[in-house]
Amino acid sequence: MRKTRICGKSLDELVTWLKSMDQPGYRGRQIYKWIYQQGAVNFEEMTDLPQVLRQYLQDSAWVGLPTVIRRQTAKDRTVKLLLELEDEQSVEAVLMQYDLDLSRDRLTFCISTQVGCPIGCPFCATGQSGFVRNLDAGEIIGQVLALQQEADHSVTGMNVVFMGMGEPLLNYTEVLKSIQLLHDPQGMDISYRRITVSTSGVSPRIYELAREGLPINLAVSLHAPNNRLRDELVPINRRYPLETLMPACREYFEMTKRRLTFEYLLLKGINDTKQQAEELVALVKGMPALINLIPANPTSGEYQKPNAERIRLFARVLRDQGLEVTIREERGGEISAACGQLRRSV
Repeated sequence: MRKTRICGKSLDELVTWLKSMDQPGYRGRQIYKWIYQQGAVNFEEMTDLPQVLRQYLQDSAWVGLPTVIRRQTAKDRTVKLLLELEDEQSVEAVLMQYDLDLSRDRLTFCISTQVGCPIGCPFCATGQSGFVRNLDAGEIIGQVLALQQEADHSVTGMNVVFMGMGEPLLNYTEVLKSIQLLHDPQGMDISYRRITVSTSGVSPRIYELAREGLPINLAVSLHAPNNRLRDELVPINRRYPLETLMPACREYFEMTKRRLTFEYLLLKGINDTKQQAEELVALVKGMPALINLIPANPTSGEYQKPNAERIRLFARVLRDQGLEVTIREERGGEISAACGQLRRSV
């Protein structure tokens, strides 16, 4: 008999499941807290459950965290896990640890939503590996729980970014369920404002996400200031061009009042000129936005990072026009854990 996986079940689902076994509903609430608050990985840890129930659960169910099959740690304390799923497919997830002071850290969990990615951006290692399937909410949440066990210190500031493998908005239902599980005050209790969903530009889903009324952060992988170049770098642009994407972004801001982030991967000799910076200014003009410049990380493709002066010049053009700009600090590059480097195999 196939065991029931618990990770990914909502509180209501767990209560209903326990009641179906003639158990009181509060047992479901106990299990829910053990998994999502205490990080329990098996039923024997749940010491406030009767031994008979623990044994029954052990025989018929499992918590269901993915299996760590490879662990890598960089000098900057970035941790990358290669995680095996129930069907032997695998994904990568990343923990970034930022020192705030001597007593506490800020942790960022970068998680995947699909095995592989269907978008096929040529500069991205994930896209080069092809697409297999969507993850369910339990497989998404399981990455956060697995990464929590890797943190050096107690979690004081936790951020979750859906920026790993896959296009989150093409797995909309399961991503939304995982967001609700992350936020639930009776469970992991992560503020919506600490959750970021990244998209390559699935315009209809941006409108749908805006209508959910959740104050989560939206990051749009722009990477080019015009359709001609974006068609090449982000192939989904052929279906949802900038004339479709940018109004959706403006609608998202109007509905949520959350400033958008536009991710712009700087590729040497491709999208890093002064003229392209000026095009980018015109594209986002009038919209409260942060431009996050990302110097390209090496993959097996032909794309390279511009030199430091070229990056500074591009940023200066944007700032001189009043845009807020950050240049992303590379973390985990030595273990291929940086933006665009995640794969689904060793």
